[in-house]
Amino acid sequence: MNVWISGVGVCAPGLPDWPTGRSVLAGLQPYHGDKVPRFDRVRLPRNEARRATPTVRLALQAADEALDAAGLEARRCGAVFACAGGNTEALEALCLALLEPEPALSPGQFNHSVHNAPLGYWSIATGSMRPAISVGAFDATFAAGLLEAVALARLDRQPVLLVAYDTPPPLALRPFRSVAVAFGAALLLTPDPVAGSIARLGEFIIRPGPADPMPDKVLEQLRLANPAARALPLLRQLAAGGSAVVALPYLSDARLDLDVQAR
Repeated sequence: MNVWISGVGVCAPGLPDWPTGRSVLAGLQPYHGDKVPRFDRVRLPRNEARRATPTVRLALQAADEALDAAGLEARRCGAVFACAGGNTEALEALCLALLEPEPALSPGQFNHSVHNAPLGYWSIATGSMRPAISVGAFDATFAAGLLEAVALARLDRQPVLLVAYDTPPPLALRPFRSVAVAFGAALLLTPDPVAGSIARLGEFIIRPGPADPMPDKVLEQLRLANPAARALPLLRQLAAGGSAVVALPYLSDARLDLDVQAR
């Protein structure tokens, strides 16, 4: 079962976009993790833009870059949004409200607390009516989202946008979930090769054993700092080009191996 990657987006400290990320991951320039990611690609209607949280903006930033790189309209593709923690800013606000003597829950905060809120914003912004799924699988979220996106692309014979993202939770929630930095990545997958395809993915096999680390210590710290950043070994292979088997974290005692042939 094969799919092709036709667009990539990334948004993280020191990796503000895919051209920069590709250069860093290929070893052509140093990584500077102190550079704050920007959200200059987010295009939302005025009301939605006013309410959008950093988690929503992070997801849309990566998604828009991947679509632009592929030259594809969002209305033409399905979507899988993969996030381990959800919109933790809204979750904290709801928990704090419940502690008040007379709890008053904000409808806006409740709307943002659902796991598929960023996907909903994306659908509003793009007008897409294609199948869309929100996935969460703790530290295996990227691999789980990738499998879901591959299956959707193959079964429906349509392009599918995979967006993986997570942001650090508020201080009160950090003892329960450790996410140190914001990270977002997006891949535009197609069931068949197209003119802009940059890599083929295939041979998805779950095997016992650990996932691939990053050879650079600083980038390995980034990989472990955010569930969405578990995508870094795959992104590194896309940046380097050539063929390799990439191992992504999946179950506690198993990994997801996939064959990558990048141009």
